[in-house]
Amino acid sequence: MSENKKRQKVLVTGSAGFIGFHLSRILIKEGYHVVGLDNLNDYYDPQLKKDRLLELGIPSEELSDYNILIGSDKFENFGFIKLNLEDRINLPVLFSQEKFYKVVNLAAQAGVRYSLENPAAYIDSNVVGFANILECCRQHGVKHLIYASSSSVYGKNKKVPFSTEDNVDHPISLYAATKKSNELMAHTYSHLYGFPTTGLRFFTVYGPWGRPDMAMFLFTDAIMNDKPIKVFNNGNQERDFTYIDDIVAGVVKIVDAENSKGYSLYNIGNSKPVNVLTFIEEIERQLGKSALKEMLPMQPGDVERTWADVKSLKKNFDYVPSVKIKDGISEFIEWYKNYYPS
Repeated sequence: MSENKKRQKVLVTGSAGFIGFHLSRILIKEGYHVVGLDNLNDYYDPQLKKDRLLELGIPSEELSDYNILIGSDKFENFGFIKLNLEDRINLPVLFSQEKFYKVVNLAAQAGVRYSLENPAAYIDSNVVGFANILECCRQHGVKHLIYASSSSVYGKNKKVPFSTEDNVDHPISLYAATKKSNELMAHTYSHLYGFPTTGLRFFTVYGPWGRPDMAMFLFTDAIMNDKPIKVFNNGNQERDFTYIDDIVAGVVKIVDAENSKGYSLYNIGNSKPVNVLTFIEEIERQLGKSALKEMLPMQPGDVERTWADVKSLKKNFDYVPSVKIKDGISEFIEWYKNYYPS
């Protein structure tokens, strides 16, 4: 990396989250000055988020203070701040003080099913919060905003693989609707202000330090503890499972790129759908234990298949996912057994 890039400061929101943690770690190693932001909410166990931050050198005992930038004990080029995206007072102050070169917005209220229970959390974080990010980027000279969208925007689209050229005007969950709204808002800012924005539709990311509400974690945890796993649509589902290292490698290529212009949107996935029952069978094989399966109908807001068309990401950023399912599952299981010793 050039000396110029080493001086560039990148804000990673959602840095205590699964993808945000992994991305922050790689950007730190690349030499960027990284500021992580997260509100450490309790959608899932906050201890997991704190332990991720501890890996980045942020002591857990310092995380009680709100809106205080904490320096890392391990990396001189990393700092962390506990802050809400919807904080219209303190977020602009942070942007003014830190003068970010680029921003990667991964913070969001996640989860399709939870959006049925607590819709307000999605509007606050994913819509109001994202609007604040856009405005802060515009007002404070950020050169490029990269942000997380989701494969959920495709809803019940039947044509596969899913393409960013497809119509996605019919989301089937509020979570998907908020992600679609992010894309529209980003397009508007790029159009009105010539501000570069790049949206990434993530496809079923899994791997070490993964979220406890995601399939990889739920299946492994249940099998290890002799509990039944819930298999929706009686197992007639396919997911474009994508290993975290492949995802992060793709995001880093976009962060590294110079001269970004206008509005762009990409799928980022493995582009090789796997049947959910096949996925479970591989976990069973590696654990040496059979799963107790509870076969259930399709959940509201869920879809039968996801499959990413990543041709444009390959063309423009040389994105080539390479981690095989069996290898990715192996890496997750090794982490799980270390993190939750029996």
